[in-house]
Amino acid sequence: MIDVYAASDLFPANADAQLGAELTHAVLRAEGVATPGRFHLDNTAAFIHRLAPSAISTANTPSARTVRVQIVTPPGALTREGQRQITTDATEIVTRISGDPTQAGRTWVILTEAAEGGWGL
Repeated sequence: MIDVYAASDLFPANADAQLGAELTHAVLRAEGVATPGRFHLDNTAAFIHRLAPSAISTANTPSARTVRVQIVTPPGALTREGQRQITTDATEIVTRISGDPTQAGRTWVILTEAAEGGWGL
């Protein structure tokens, strides 16, 4: 599962499907899924949360342009190299789609493993 939290005006209006698809494929690659099948593609969901710009802030910046990408995987799905890969790839995807080359410095990728038995289909 992928959740992206960003200001509503950070990405182009029609970018949600592209952002979700690119992040989904990036997660699957990082998990070692070379050729994702229908099961993978239908069950790796991305939720794009467009928030009011005033809903995102830092101690220094009201209406901050910070993006949070949280990726939840089953236990052990990502090796250490896979963690590095998805962090790099997700940051690059967010930065490119935002159209702001400085966005990488304000993009946080948070990796979470679901507890054993705490996820399922």
